[in-house]
Amino acid sequence: MENSILKSTKKKLGLDPSYTAFDIDVIDHINGVFVTLNDLGVGPESGFMIEDDSSTWEDFMGLDPRMNSVKNYVFLRVRMIFDPPATSYHTQAMAEQIKELEWRISVRREHTNWTPPEPIEAQPEVILDGGSA
Repeated sequence: MENSILKSTKKKLGLDPSYTAFDIDVIDHINGVFVTLNDLGVGPESGFMIEDDSSTWEDFMGLDPRMNSVKNYVFLRVRMIFDPPATSYHTQAMAEQIKELEWRISVRREHTNWTPPEPIEAQPEVILDGGSA
């Protein structure tokens, strides 16, 4: 199984992994999806980007098999930009699948990485106009 992020995404797009004419476009779209995933709390905290076919899924998400849906999410988001479906029905179905994957990925992340919030300390009241509290 292909572990290169670029090559596996190109393969799912129906492009031969050795065909490089669209690499810049596909890389830009993948990196845009990584920004969204970072906003969801997935991947390295400092962010992640690819520049060629050397970056792997393991580099991005480690070895946790519970995060395999991230691969499908990246493909669907890239497909919607790079090669959108011809019919509105197909577009709507893909959009709904993307939303469900976002929800599932977010729930998984919250389940595994959630930390309880620290309470905010109460601040003393400040009276600016000379009145009383």
